[in-house]
This record gives sequence, structure tokens and C-alpha cells, in this order.
Amino acid sequence: MKTSGQIDKLWFLDTLIRIHVAGDANADGMSVMEHIAPHGSSPPLHIHHTEDEIFHMLAGELRLVVDGREIRARAGDTLLAPKGKPHSFVVTAPAGARWLTLTNRGDFERMVRTAGRPAERDALPPHVGQPSREQAEALAVVCRENRIELVGPPLN
Repeated sequence: MKTSGQIDKLWFLDTLIRIHVAGDANADGMSVMEHIAPHGSSPPLHIHHTEDEIFHMLAGELRLVVDGREIRARAGDTLLAPKGKPHSFVVTAPAGARWLTLTNRGDFERMVRTAGRPAERDALPPHVGQPSREQAEALAVVCRENRIELVGPPLN
């Protein structure tokens, strides 16, 4: 089992992700990941085909769209994005947001590990702007390989 001194830190898109519990470290394949994201951060609308995604807000605010329904999430809120339902979010808090995601089966964690890169420091990655067409296509391939389907643009 990993201790707090062994947390994997990755830069994924424009976020910092700290993997507190890796799916391969437990019999149920549970992953616990902490996300830190800047204002305006939003992944493409997507569907997880094999695992639910639970969001537990620690700081800031997100506007989530889950299966066409808009939800505001603030510190202390816990929300579910069920498998098979399209969802995305946008960080609405000016100072950014921080939350935990909990998943099982490992698809989301594997996708983040494959598409991300080791964080050079425990902070947000340098701002690089919108991904190029090639980067967006590469992300779509990695998502498909991990049973996640990109079905629309990021939220704004």
C-alpha cells in the first residue's frame, strides 16, 4: 500500500493529479485521485463505459453536466457521474478547484497515467493553451483504449 510519501503526481491536460490510492494496490481496483485545476479547466464531454466516477469537492467550484443535467458542486459536495452517461465539468471558481475522484476497475486511472506525464513539481503545469489537433486525436485514442469515449467539446 502506498503511503503519503509515495503519491504519484502527474500533469494531465491543464491539471495536477495526485494518485493517493492506485487501483493495482487493492483487490477491488479502487482509485483515489486528487485533482487540482485552474479556472476554466474543462475536459471534453465523455462517457466512461465501465466505471462510475465519484467527485468529492475539497475546494473551489465546478459546474458539471451529467447526462444533460447541470449541477453546481462546491466544497463538501459529493456527486456521481454514472458509467454510460455523458459528462464533463468546467472549473468556475476564480482561484481554481480541488477535488477527489473515486473510480474502480482502473480504466480512468490508466488513461490518466498514459496521457499524462510526471509532474516536474507539485503545482499546476505550465500553461500551454488549447491542445493541437494531433494532441486531441492522441487523447481520443488513449481514451478509447481505456473504454472512455469522447463525445463532445469541453464546457465553457
